[in-house]
Amino acid sequence: MITVTVWRKNGEFNRVESKGHAGFAEEGRDIICAAVSALMVNTVNSIDSFTDDVIHVISDEGYLSLEFIVGPSKESKLLMDSLMLGLSQIQDSYEKDYLKIIAKEV
Repeated sequence: MITVTVWRKNGEFNRVESKGHAGFAEEGRDIICAAVSALMVNTVNSIDSFTDDVIHVISDEGYLSLEFIVGPSKESKLLMDSLMLGLSQIQDSYEKDYLKIIAKEV
C-alpha cells in the first residue's frame, strides 16, 4: 500500500510524504504506483520550476518527501491542491487497499 501523509501548519501545506508500493500489479505494470509517482514528481518539479519557494526534497526507492522551508506561495498552494485532487481521485477510483491518504496538523 502507498501511504501519502500531508502535514499542514495553521491550515497551510507544510510537508507531503509518499511511501510504499501499491501492490496493484507486478512491478513495472502497477498503474497506481505509476500514477502516484507521476503526480508527486510532477508537483515537486512544478514547484521547483514555477515558483520561488524554497523546498527540501528527499527521494528514494518507494519514498518521496517534499517540505516547504518557508510557507508555500499562492502558486505552490494551487499545485498542492492539484496534487491532493489527483491523489483523492485515485483513492476513490480503486479499493482503498492500494492508496491511503492521511492528513495531519503540525
